[in-house]
Amino acid sequence: MNLKEELEQLRKSAAIDLDDVTDPKSLEAVRVKYVGRNGALTAALDKLREVPKEEKPVVGKLSNEIKTWLAGELEALQAKLGAQARGAGQHVDITLPGRRPHVGKLHPLTQIAERIVTIFRRLGFAVADGPDIETEYYNFDALNTPAHHPSRDTQDTFYLDPESLAGPRRRLLRTQTSPVQIRFMETYKPPVRIIAPGRCYRRDNPDATHSATFHQVEGLYVDRNVSVADLKSTLDHFAKELLGPDVRTRFRPHFFPFTEPSFEMDFAFPGGAAKGKEWLEILGCGMVNPKVFEAVGYDPEAYTGYAFGMGIERLAMIMYGIDDIRLFYENDVRFLGQF
Repeated sequence: MNLKEELEQLRKSAAIDLDDVTDPKSLEAVRVKYVGRNGALTAALDKLREVPKEEKPVVGKLSNEIKTWLAGELEALQAKLGAQARGAGQHVDITLPGRRPHVGKLHPLTQIAERIVTIFRRLGFAVADGPDIETEYYNFDALNTPAHHPSRDTQDTFYLDPESLAGPRRRLLRTQTSPVQIRFMETYKPPVRIIAPGRCYRRDNPDATHSATFHQVEGLYVDRNVSVADLKSTLDHFAKELLGPDVRTRFRPHFFPFTEPSFEMDFAFPGGAAKGKEWLEILGCGMVNPKVFEAVGYDPEAYTGYAFGMGIERLAMIMYGIDDIRLFYENDVRFLGQF
């Protein structure tokens, strides 16, 4: 049998073997049998050098055709078997009910902040913002905070500049969102009605009720003839919008450097006591101190106003029954997925 006949016989044999391939293992066996290092086609191609010169063009062309054909068949079978293997794990049973896609949720603190902002927006308040890195002037001086006030101490406040840089230009991480009202009043003339949600920072040792970073919502309303009655009615309405019409509120005298008179506002939640107490302190508020108006260029004889501030974490802990503030910042989806 000459090489030409041998190649023709090899093609017929390979076609039969390829038809019997049913899995990757049998496919690999055919590949090795014909095109492996010791395969039949490999051996036949090695004999080309022995073919007479006048027969080489015909035999060489035939060998190339068989080699190309066999390579194409092996590749096609490999792709077919691979697709079958992938499809076996992707069978779709159209009789099964559909799967609801997983939808993410807003962080519980974001949810509370957005609810608060929505309530005050309906009352005509605009949202204002300010920098997290403040100067001592905006964070303390313009808010009528005395130089000896303990909140200015390095044990309470994160200062960013060395101690040698003293005075109103010393930078710090804001301890409250109140500086936003100063910056806003410097830019805009009365009437002013804003709410300022944002992150604050204080040197607190983290525990179940304290964190070095937390969130506040600050509110400010300035116009002619604004009174304590306006303050109380606004905050009472806010409480009922947030927690329901059965919530009760009360105001207790307090002291804040930037308001006079000042109050703390307590809520009595529907359904009885919360955390073993009938009344819980929720926010601080009061009428804007005339010295604050003088710092921003407002005429305290012509304008009055009120300001208030509340901690978002505190509200969220009470509303959701959470007993550890640190849970808000651990990013545990088992916790966050409950809200």
